[in-house]
Amino acid sequence: MFFSDFQNQISHFKQRSLGGVTSQLKLAPEIRLRYTEAMILDRNPREAAVLALFYPNENNDTTFLLTKRASYKGTHSAQVSFPGGKPDPIDLNLKSTALREANEEIGINHNEITIIRRLSDTYIPPSNFLVAPFIGYCNRKPIFKPNYEVAEIIEVSVKELLNESNVIYTPMSTSYMDNVEVPSFKLNGYIVWGATAMILSEIKDLIKL
Repeated sequence: MFFSDFQNQISHFKQRSLGGVTSQLKLAPEIRLRYTEAMILDRNPREAAVLALFYPNENNDTTFLLTKRASYKGTHSAQVSFPGGKPDPIDLNLKSTALREANEEIGINHNEITIIRRLSDTYIPPSNFLVAPFIGYCNRKPIFKPNYEVAEIIEVSVKELLNESNVIYTPMSTSYMDNVEVPSFKLNGYIVWGATAMILSEIKDLIKL
C-alpha cells in the first residue's frame, strides 16, 4: 500500500466501526480466552497506552513501527511490542501517555505525530494491564533514537500485515506457559503474539474494510 493510499483512507479509518474483541480474539492466546469482560473489570486492571505509528518508508510504502524490548526481569522481557507504557502524573490522558512513551522510547516528538483514533482496549492477563492503543501517523519517515528500553527497531510494511500467510501458530514458552501454541503474526522475520498481535488484528480488519 502506497502511503498516499493510506492517507486517502484516514477519514474512513476515523469513521469505520472497530472490530473490538471479535477482531482481537482472532490472535488471542488461550490464556486471554479465559476472561470475560466482567472478570476483567473485577480484577481492576492497571492502565497503559501504546502507539501504533504509520509512516512512509524510502519507497513510499506504508510502514508501521514495532520494537523489540530489551531483556529484563519481567513478564514482557524481549517481546515485540508497540512503544508504550504506564501513565505518568504529567500525562493529561492516555493519548498523552502513548505520545510521551513514544518520545521516550524511540525519540519521536509528539508534534510530528497525528493521532487518527483510539482503538479498542486490550487486556493482558499475566500483567493485569488494560492497554489503550492509539493509531497515528507521520507524513515522513521519522528519525528513530531508541533508548535503553528498546533492543531493536522493527519496521513492517502494511502489505506484510495484510498477507494472510503471515498468520501462523507458534509454540511459546514463558513464565506462565510451557510450549503452548499461540496464534501470531510472522512479520519481517519476527514472531508477534499476545496483546500486540491482538491490536494488530484489529488494525488489520480496520484497514481491510
